[in-house]
Amino acid sequence: MATDIKAHARRIPISAQKVRLVIDLVRGKDVQNALDVLKFTPNRAAKPVAKLLNSAIANAENNMGIPRNELYVHQIMADEAPTRKWRRFGARGRFKPWLRRSSHITVVLREREGAQVG
Repeated sequence: MATDIKAHARRIPISAQKVRLVIDLVRGKDVQNALDVLKFTPNRAAKPVAKLLNSAIANAENNMGIPRNELYVHQIMADEAPTRKWRRFGARGRFKPWLRRSSHITVVLREREGAQVG
């Protein structure tokens, strides 16, 4: 049975739509390949996603005793977090809202099935 290794990042100040563009690049890849892809991705969301992935790898190594070369990104998702509503005043007494969106990111790592060495 495969064990899930999870890590969560809450209230990342980048919209979920922009984070999804980055996480689609690493879904299903080995963790080392995913970190290499994120290292050279110019999007601003790549840094918190890489930090979260490193946290999940550390959880697997320290808590479960699974080496990083046997792990892959099983699931990764970005959900909407609370939106901060700021206001900007426009001409003629109008009100122009700014929506500062944020996101929750969750990553689930699994061990490769054929990686069992006895």
